[in-house]
Amino acid sequence: MLVRLFLAVCLFYMGALQAVEIPSGSFIVLNYHDILEEEERVPPFDRIGVCKQHLDEHFAWLKNNNYHVISVQDVLDAMQGLKTLPSKSVLLTFDDGYLSFYTRAMPLLKKYHYPATLAVVGNWLEQQSVPGVKPIMNVQQIREVMATGLVEIASHTHDMHQSILANPQGNKQSAVTARLYSAEYDEYENDESYRKRLFAEVEKSSERLFQLIGKRPRVMVWPFGEYNALALEAAKLSGMPITMGLNDGVNSLADAPLMKRMMIADDPDAKRFAETVKSQRVDQHLRVVHLDMDYIYDEDEDQTNRNISAVLERIKASGANTVFLQAYSDPDGDGNADQLYFPNRHLPVRRDLFNHVAWQLRTRAAVKVYAWMPIMAYKADVPLKWYVKEWRDDEAQISRHIYTRLSPFNPEARQYIGDLYEDLAKYCNINGILFHDDGILSDFEDVSPMALDVAHSVWGLPREFEKLHATPEMRLRWAQYKTEYLGQFTDYLTDRVRFYRPYIKTARNFYALPLLQPYSEEWYAQSFPSFMQHYDYVAIEAMPFMEKADDPLKWLAELVKKTAQYPNGLNKMLFELQSVDWEKQQDIPMSVFTAQFELLKKQGAKHIGYYPDNQYHDQPRLEKLKNFFPIEKKD
Repeated sequence: MLVRLFLAVCLFYMGALQAVEIPSGSFIVLNYHDILEEEERVPPFDRIGVCKQHLDEHFAWLKNNNYHVISVQDVLDAMQGLKTLPSKSVLLTFDDGYLSFYTRAMPLLKKYHYPATLAVVGNWLEQQSVPGVKPIMNVQQIREVMATGLVEIASHTHDMHQSILANPQGNKQSAVTARLYSAEYDEYENDESYRKRLFAEVEKSSERLFQLIGKRPRVMVWPFGEYNALALEAAKLSGMPITMGLNDGVNSLADAPLMKRMMIADDPDAKRFAETVKSQRVDQHLRVVHLDMDYIYDEDEDQTNRNISAVLERIKASGANTVFLQAYSDPDGDGNADQLYFPNRHLPVRRDLFNHVAWQLRTRAAVKVYAWMPIMAYKADVPLKWYVKEWRDDEAQISRHIYTRLSPFNPEARQYIGDLYEDLAKYCNINGILFHDDGILSDFEDVSPMALDVAHSVWGLPREFEKLHATPEMRLRWAQYKTEYLGQFTDYLTDRVRFYRPYIKTARNFYALPLLQPYSEEWYAQSFPSFMQHYDYVAIEAMPFMEKADDPLKWLAELVKKTAQYPNGLNKMLFELQSVDWEKQQDIPMSVFTAQFELLKKQGAKHIGYYPDNQYHDQPRLEKLKNFFPIEKKD
């Protein structure tokens, strides 16, 4: 199952390929696993295996196209200022210590005189025979390749290249990042136990490799690309200042503590290898399905499981590559979180379900999963002073907005919400965060004492509401500060998540009006330029019927046109269509939905999604969706 996730994380459809520069002082890292003979390429195919002939072609292509294959020592020397890495530098890595490295890859490394890093699993090396694992190198063979001067031996952990029980549903996830779940006691290991297990394992990996091969590793290669801030700390304390994950992209020397690596899979020939290296798979277009967990959940667990199975089959068939999945429960549909679908320290848990559904989507439907979470809208049993206040009847009162929002200006409320995001990261394996559309402050909000104090003492604005609201110029100035403040608040929440899930991407829901009429920032505290600075993607509510547009297609075309006026705007913007007309309480006809989707593509939109998805009456229609939702592969 982890191998399936391993591939799902790394291999997604691309858009048009574009060359990525590798300037002097930067480098890319390529990742290989088993090296096969031609006769071994028979079903069922090993998707992370590469045949020896193709590996030879890869090496020849690098040489013929003036790439410079460097070593770990070259990187360390460059970090110390002893040398400069040439342009088009490449670091080669091979994971797991398979015997095929010794018999098939090593002769090619000698032929081209290319250095490489070999990541070995200490426990596998000790056992010499691992059930379910291909033949691996023995200690003498490890020492022999080290003696060539071409091979750096890295740790692939001692005994964490495996999965452990990670939730009540029985899913097994990375031993490095998952919290061990005890079915017997119905509880997860606590922070202290997790830290102790992780640090002890990383230290053991260094010590045992020293005992076996006579040299401590300087590099930690994280199994399945899974790691977090605690794992990085453990590696550094155990003498491994360089670690490697599994994210595509170019590395600078500053990335050495955690290098990005591109996994070479599906046995590419020289042409496909060249395209991959040159493009770095950076131009992926998102196709997003926005899912309500409340539609999946049922009081009857058996029915919940049937619902999950139906969702998995639907998402897999749809062609989507990303799912925004609700992590909170909102049974009354008012947009506020009443409960959560993951263990946490503050709010009731409707059912510990999110990690299970997200994992199933990632491993069985091969999509990336973003946790959809409110920024401030939580129905919490907390003091009233924690909430956003609006100016009404000549005084500050609890806001009457449908979103019952905790104030980000209140330090206790900030900590409370941050705790929820951190707990999400501890217990759930996710690819990203979608910030809900509750992150708004009107031109009458927030007038809580702490918010007004920030406005006055930090922003230099009047403390009195009447003065803040006196002129259009002052109202816009106040709104612009609030916009940035909310962005910085979500940065704080992102940091709480990234401590445990460092690789996540972020997206934030965005109303259409602040894009079409930027002066309306005054009413929402939302701005596209600000959002582009804070998030990987901006998910605009491209919902013409909700906005009562006279001409829906013209309105959508204007959204794309306005987006394109901003540098990099179309690369950042995700256009999220509506599949339901909420005012009329009826589904959007598929002819209309399809026309809107096709118009967005024709106008130049790169990232497209929709909300909501309803599996129970097939909306949008799967037969239509799967024909135009997938992204075409480019030759």
